[in-house]
Amino acid sequence: MAQIASQNTSDRRVLRFSDIPSPHDVLSEFPLGARRADRVARDRDEIADILAGRDDRLLVVVGPCSVHDPAAALDYASRLVKVADQLSDRLKIVMRVYFEKPRTTIGWKGLINDPGMDGTFDVARGLRLARQLLLDIIDIGLPVGCEFLEPTSPQYIADAVAWGAIGARTTESQVHRQLASGLSMPVGFKNGTDGNIQVAVDGVKAAAAPHVFFGMNDLGRGALVSTLGNEDCHVILRGGTDGPNCDADSVAGTADKLVKAGLPGRVVIDCSHANSGKDHVRQAQVGAEVAQLVRDGLPVSGVMLESFLVGGAQAPEARPLTYGQSVTDKCMDWDASDRVLRELAAAVGDRKAGTRG
Repeated sequence: MAQIASQNTSDRRVLRFSDIPSPHDVLSEFPLGARRADRVARDRDEIADILAGRDDRLLVVVGPCSVHDPAAALDYASRLVKVADQLSDRLKIVMRVYFEKPRTTIGWKGLINDPGMDGTFDVARGLRLARQLLLDIIDIGLPVGCEFLEPTSPQYIADAVAWGAIGARTTESQVHRQLASGLSMPVGFKNGTDGNIQVAVDGVKAAAAPHVFFGMNDLGRGALVSTLGNEDCHVILRGGTDGPNCDADSVAGTADKLVKAGLPGRVVIDCSHANSGKDHVRQAQVGAEVAQLVRDGLPVSGVMLESFLVGGAQAPEARPLTYGQSVTDKCMDWDASDRVLRELAAAVGDRKAGTRG
């Protein structure tokens, strides 16, 4: 009988494995500290109260589509905090600080994955840059919001995050629903890229339940993770291939689906993506339309805006890069963003006063 030669059947398409620091090492190098931790906890509680209808302010998550330049992000934060303080009685402003960029096919995947934007994929540096930036923004006086694209990176940054999102491409993913069930902050589930709202409602319901799944502990070792469930999850309407879903009927219909699922009937509206056709000029108009929904008393708890110092977008490979301009989706410029924020604040004031405008 011929002897069968042994063959390596593992990792046939893996080029290499490279070490990265453990979450424990990065968190020890860049500690949150008691003062920042108190701020994050307070911000999370306030956001949860808004989403549950216990606080009549409007949640606004605003900032660059994806951070590529920490210096420009801090410049933006220094401007945003002044507006946030001025409008704090009507808006709870959270700075959008996204480090991981989901791609439809291929492209730059974000600051954590490739901080040099040069294909070197220095993830260890990216993790450190991301964490330091979050701490700096908290010190400026703003809560931060991040999208969680995969289940490993949150171990490095989630303690500093006040609000999280699960994107349209992953809202059906069991892995992401399990992840959200153990996260310590409110988390929004976007409707699917095709516009399917039910998958987001199902995501919210699934994340509210306890789960047990494979994961990683703070030392970077494989672990079995058991969660309590996250009751502070919600649906984000971002439009789909069939068009926008930021109108009154879509909001009311989504609220009805949530109530039937035994969940709070309130939604967050993303003014970008398919709701504006990724047009940064149109996004400002959508913001004004959403402000009217707020005046009219529709169950809108929050708004998302893509905004940076300079309007539009540039290619990631452009050299030199335009300071303060997005390298992913087109963003509103600062002046347009400021106008939209103030219009949303005015709408909240009108809603409190019972004025429809």
